[in-house]
Amino acid sequence: MVNKIFILSISFLVINTVSFPQGGGLIIGNNYRIFPSTTSQSEVFIVNHPTDNNILFSSANTLQFTPSFFVSEGIYVSTNQGTSWSGSDTCKGANIFFHGGDPSIAIDKNGSFIITRKGSSSFPGAYSHYSTDNGITWSSQKTISSDDLERASIISDTDPTSSTYGRTYLVYALLTPPYPIKFSYTDNISSSWHSVVAINNPTVRGAGGEIAFGPNNEVYVCWAGVSSTSPFTEVQVGFASSTNGGANWSVIENAFPMNGIVGILTSKQSIRVNGLPRMAVDLSNASTRGNIYIVTSQKNLSPAGSDPDIVLRKSTDGGLSWSNGIRVNQDVLNNGKTQFFSGITVDDFGGVNVIFYDDRNTSSDSSGVFLARSTNAGNNWSEYEISDHNFRPSAIGGLGQGYMGDNIDITSVGNKLFPVWMDNSSGNYQIWSVPITIQSVGVDDDAHELIPNGFELKQNYPNPFNPNTVIEFSLPQSSDISLKVFDLTGKEVALLINEFTEAGNYKINFDAAKLNISSGVYFYHLATNGYSETKPMILLK
Repeated sequence: MVNKIFILSISFLVINTVSFPQGGGLIIGNNYRIFPSTTSQSEVFIVNHPTDNNILFSSANTLQFTPSFFVSEGIYVSTNQGTSWSGSDTCKGANIFFHGGDPSIAIDKNGSFIITRKGSSSFPGAYSHYSTDNGITWSSQKTISSDDLERASIISDTDPTSSTYGRTYLVYALLTPPYPIKFSYTDNISSSWHSVVAINNPTVRGAGGEIAFGPNNEVYVCWAGVSSTSPFTEVQVGFASSTNGGANWSVIENAFPMNGIVGILTSKQSIRVNGLPRMAVDLSNASTRGNIYIVTSQKNLSPAGSDPDIVLRKSTDGGLSWSNGIRVNQDVLNNGKTQFFSGITVDDFGGVNVIFYDDRNTSSDSSGVFLARSTNAGNNWSEYEISDHNFRPSAIGGLGQGYMGDNIDITSVGNKLFPVWMDNSSGNYQIWSVPITIQSVGVDDDAHELIPNGFELKQNYPNPFNPNTVIEFSLPQSSDISLKVFDLTGKEVALLINEFTEAGNYKINFDAAKLNISSGVYFYHLATNGYSETKPMILLK
């Protein structure tokens, strides 16, 4: 187990700052289970409320073995930005005995919670429930489809300027030939869903199915195209868009190639994995607004190596064309380490945030959880290990060979990130999370225009200090940089910056009150490509 690195609060002390944080450190809190229980929780998701930033809604496949085998969907709610959670391991919307798990969740314009799920093996199909009291009580089921399907994906239009304001959309992959991606919607969650229609007429089997909104209320859908022979590898990503609320679709069956990791990870106690795409769209007011990002788990297709890696593609033209693949995880290529299952969100500042399982800091039979963050549209990445412990994946009995759940997730609200993942370190699979704060990075606009002639790290002021001091540095060219604080023993006590930073002059506030450190001499160290310097400072309480 590696020592946990604390990522300290930073802010730039200037009068004129850029409007949106284009970088900055992260404050990563302590890991916790959002709803501790003896029920197995897997296949985890999280969404935020469209108008109340305090409300979060999470769900999972839940599996109970006693007194009898029972599958349902967890209902977990926080009304204070994740500080505390309440809920149940069972969605109690009738007919309760027909629940089959595989939830997808949304919150609509009225604040109604929506969950869709599969039926039981005797009653296949897609069904929905809604709650108007923050998940305390749930409606009876509404039948969307009787198809044999994979998990559906839903999203609700909460933009008051949209012509389909309040509409909730659903997509899924049909499990019978010709395996199309199917679509439905409802304009009122208490009413019926419209008849399900096929978006495409595929030549290869479709798998997965993700849905997202564009900046002008476009509806975007992506899925994996799967080979026709075992092991049924994900070989391409399909993409479809609609500009009229799903009445018509523009479809690209092979938007870009991939080589997914579907199958069994023998190194991880033979758990089942996949490379299904996850998608997010930049709806910020940054210059990257409208970018579409899709992440997959791949191997043996550049830029992925011979072991599973997380690969991102982006589109800047509404999905008409896509970038080359970008390797998200930054460990050494072909190092035998495994990255799998990803979740993605774009925050209010245009930052792209991807979480995934990663075993680079543990033995091959175990895993931790990493967050990769990009503040320049995926071109460069900073990575943070957000789990403060590792776990040893294993299959959950009763839900198919090697099943441990197929999804993890992340959402953002303002300057907060809320990841969720499943982890069996407590004895059974539970939803784990960690509070993460994005710290603003601002640049003095006038100073930024004057590109300095050379690298420079200035002496902090005031010095001695308690508890705040300012650190200034200059970058004559854009560069990957790190700024760290060490104690007299050489132990790292704070990571202030660890990311690609534009050329300019910077002032950072170091707040020692965020750390449990004593009075004494500390050192701050700036390292860039080809330059490094260290200076002392004194904390005097």
